[in-house]
Amino acid sequence: MKRLKNNIGKIEYFGSLRIALRTCVSIMLLLSVFYSSFSQNARQEVPPLRERIFFGGSFGLQFGTLTNIQVAPVVGLWVLPRLSVAGGPNFTYYKYYDDETTMYGGKFYTQFVLLQDLNNVIPVGLHMGIFLHLEDEILNLESAYWQTPPYSSERFTVNTLLFGGGLSQQLGRRSFMNIMVLWALQDSGYAIYDNPEIRLSFNF
Repeated sequence: MKRLKNNIGKIEYFGSLRIALRTCVSIMLLLSVFYSSFSQNARQEVPPLRERIFFGGSFGLQFGTLTNIQVAPVVGLWVLPRLSVAGGPNFTYYKYYDDETTMYGGKFYTQFVLLQDLNNVIPVGLHMGIFLHLEDEILNLESAYWQTPPYSSERFTVNTLLFGGGLSQQLGRRSFMNIMVLWALQDSGYAIYDNPEIRLSFNF
């Protein structure tokens, strides 16, 4: 019976993962068609691959009563001038008083730039971009921290789809600072994310 429950859980998990990835790909394709149809720059020569690859991610560090250390690097590709895809691993160490745990996993996301320069629309001297962000994140959690006994396993996996948008500030020729607000589109029941989730990341 235990093996049957585990198999059912795996089937449900991979089913939700397929749905999430299918949603990401569908939205990415729709945005690609939209941009290809309406962009004035669609016929420009495509830059070489090395110029369309980017790196980045986020790093969080907090010490005290609450200790929170997070490392989430990414590598991505500009598929179109306004459309990018990226992914990478995610590791978090969390401690509150004597309770501590680690979370690790990975994420895949796509971003679509709605507006490349805000100053072209509102001339107030703010040269920021506005983008949409769709992300699928998989995290492996420790049962002893997140669940009540009896535990079904030592660790378990949670898959979450997040959607939102943000602002992008150019820091150099290829470097950007992004601040975004994301909402979890389904409730995992473990309060992993604030809703909304505010993130700061860098690309270069």
